[in-house]
Parts: sequence; structure tokens; C-alpha cells
Amino acid sequence: MADAQSTPPAKWGDLGVRAVSAVVLIPLVLAGVWAGGIWFQVFAALLAVLMAYEWCKLCHRHGSTQFALHAAAALAGALISIQSGPGGALIVIVILWVASAADTQLQGSGATTWSYFGVPYVGLPAMALVLLRNDPVNGLSSIVWVMVTVWSADTLAYFAGRIIGGPKLAPSISPKKTWAGLGGAVAGSALASVVFCVIAGYGSMLMLAVIAGLLAIVEQAGDLFKSAWKRFHGVKDSGDLIPGHGGVIDRVDGLVAVATAAAMIGWARGGMDATATGLLVW
Repeated sequence: MADAQSTPPAKWGDLGVRAVSAVVLIPLVLAGVWAGGIWFQVFAALLAVLMAYEWCKLCHRHGSTQFALHAAAALAGALISIQSGPGGALIVIVILWVASAADTQLQGSGATTWSYFGVPYVGLPAMALVLLRNDPVNGLSSIVWVMVTVWSADTLAYFAGRIIGGPKLAPSISPKKTWAGLGGAVAGSALASVVFCVIAGYGSMLMLAVIAGLLAIVEQAGDLFKSAWKRFHGVKDSGDLIPGHGGVIDRVDGLVAVATAAAMIGWARGGMDATATGLLVW
């Protein structure tokens, strides 16, 4: 029998697998981010298509028509947004959304409210990521900023939730999430933003820290959205592609929510060609 003191507590049991997965995945992700251009568009498209597969697996019973519509929305968000502008991509995504809803209605039994969320859920984040990265001045920095703030929020939420514990944030949706974890996410994201500004030389340190803290709340909301989706369908993970993290949606739920919100901020301030500048330069 193993010594009881040598056995890690259950609440830390997945930490090693999570760490190994991160060590493998982060360099691959950063390579795509660094390359930019068509390579990053392909990366965003692949990510969104994998999300589409997992979504259709649960919501549409692996329906081939629905997967084709969702995958097309993923590709439209990642590829059309640069060639024809975000307006053109949005039009295509809306058309595919209507087609998906119509097909869902024709299928009749088995449709739920979740059946209607998938197309924008996979298409809009892909468009947001590409718009941010395509900024010729601050594109690379914006994606790095989004990713490090999201990863820091996720990491600090994980540790704060398990070390501090306390009242649950949304026990009916995600029993493990606590208010302490939310506080850790906000603090971790803001701190990561400050470190980023110091290293990268951005002067809007306080403003970006505030935005990062607010986006940490968006990140946690994205996680709760995913948890509600999985709980409704009675599954533990969205898939099994990533050891220690489940499926793709399990890993990027917060990232896609934050990237979409960040792109909206940047687009409102800088337009299509300077979305990242609008986000980072105040």
C-alpha cells in the first residue's frame, strides 16, 4: 500500500497531466501565433473546426449536415474576414446560422436551445482571433497579451479555488468554481497584463490591467457557459483530444470568449486594419 502522505490530494490529482499537456501545446500554439499570416488563419480555422466537431457531436448527434454548416462558419470566420472584411464574414456566418436553425427545425425531435448556439460560437471567435493578429503593427502583441492574460486567469483561478476554497460561484453549473477562484482569475489576468506591458514596452499599463481584469470575468463566464452546455448533455468533457483537459472546447472556452470581447473593443476603437492597436494603445 502506498504511503498516504505520498499520495497527492484528489484536488491536485490532475495537475501533473495538465502541466504536461501545457508544455506540449503551448509551443505549438505560439509557433502559429508567431508565424502569422495564412499560417495563423489556418491555425484559427483548425481550432474552430475542431470546436464545431465537438459541438455537433453533443448537440446534433454527429449530424453531417450540421457539421458541414458549423465547419463552414469556422472557415468563414478565419478565412473570409481578411479577404472580404469582417462584414463579409459576418454575412456568411449569419446565413449559415439561419441554415443551421432551419435544418434543426426540420429535424424535429431532439432539438434543444443549445442546438442554435453553435454556429456563432465557432465562427465569431475565429474571426476575432484573425482580426487581432492581422494588425500589422500590434497584431502579434495582441494575441500574446490575450493568451497570457487568459492563461494567467485560468491558472490563478485554479490555485485560488483549491487553496482558498470558500463559497461556490455557480454550484448548479460548476460545483468546483468559487468566488475565490474568480478573484484569483481577475488578479492573475491583471498582473499578467502589467508584466506584459513592462516587457513589451506598452505605456497604458493601468488601463490594460483594468481591461484584463474585466476580461478575466469574461473568461470565467465562457467557462461557465461551457460547463452549463456539458451539464445539460450529461458529459464530463467536450471530447478527449487533450489529456488532462478533455476536448478542445474544454481548453479554449475562456480564450474564445476573451478574444471575441477583445476584438470588439479593438475594432470599435481602431477599425478592421488596426483592431489590435485599438485594443492595446490608449
